[in-house]
Amino acid sequence: MIELGKITVSLFPVLALLATLIVLDSYKLVTLLSVLTAIGAGIIAAGLAMLINGILLRQLGLEMSTYSRYVAPVIEELLKSMYVIVLIRRNRVGFIVDAAIYGFAVGAGFALVENFVYLLSLDTSNVMVWIIRGFGTGAIHASTMMLLATMSKAMLDRRGDRNVIAFVPGLILAIIVHSLYNHFLLSPTLSTIMILIVLPLLVITAFDRSERATRAWLGSGFDADQELLRMLTTGEISESRIGKYLTSLQSRFPGTVVVDMFCYLRLHTELALRAKGILMLRQAGIKSPPDPEMQAKFEEMRYLERSIGTTGKLAITPFLHTSDRDLWQLNMVK
Repeated sequence: MIELGKITVSLFPVLALLATLIVLDSYKLVTLLSVLTAIGAGIIAAGLAMLINGILLRQLGLEMSTYSRYVAPVIEELLKSMYVIVLIRRNRVGFIVDAAIYGFAVGAGFALVENFVYLLSLDTSNVMVWIIRGFGTGAIHASTMMLLATMSKAMLDRRGDRNVIAFVPGLILAIIVHSLYNHFLLSPTLSTIMILIVLPLLVITAFDRSERATRAWLGSGFDADQELLRMLTTGEISESRIGKYLTSLQSRFPGTVVVDMFCYLRLHTELALRAKGILMLRQAGIKSPPDPEMQAKFEEMRYLERSIGTTGKLAITPFLHTSDRDLWQLNMVK
């Protein structure tokens, strides 16, 4: 079998699965550049893993089989997870399906390097070996990261914060799955078949949960933001619970600061509505033109944040709906 054929058989399956994920994403929120960057992060993680594994294998004096079962999965999953954790904590991931794509891309980049190195070190023409490397070992790296990313994103959405502890369950599960795969409890062929059965189920589950969460968020969030913006622009806010709450703050903040709080709420709500509108257009296959005034609006928001201060921002936070997803939507319209 020619070398090009080996490369194709061993590397194509993971890339094909990643492409499928991107095509199925109806909101098209993860750009090609973002996917390539995530793949690059996986490639870097693979290089670091090979370096660290080589050093630890010599220092610990363990047999290769023992090391690959109990040490390598910990090192490799930790390194792969770093980029995913950074993305989610910086509010660059809006929905569960986005987390699945980013996680899968990082795992795909890792698998590309590992399979390529394996390709260079192993001289065999057995087609089954390369099929197993592509669908088995390659897919396990991608699927463990997809598990970690989707579990972490779902947990953070429920908790409403960005505590790093939320990433621990997904990381532990990824390590366990990776370790079990390296135990070779089943034959390589059976393990590959099992992955091909389980992986599509994971993808379907991720998309189903993401689509349901997105529809719910677009509905209730859009209505709530519209009502808040209507009150802010018509001046009827004084009779609302938001207006009464902000009015009560006048005893603790100067009048000019309270005015800035109103302005910040209005601007925040306008941007939130625009972000939701962009999502709806993208779902319908319509690309939204860039807003030339967007940069000025974000600069005004930064000015107002400095004006009202940290305490003032905390005082109006209950009315900003600042969950991870809502913070992400503001990043999206930049």
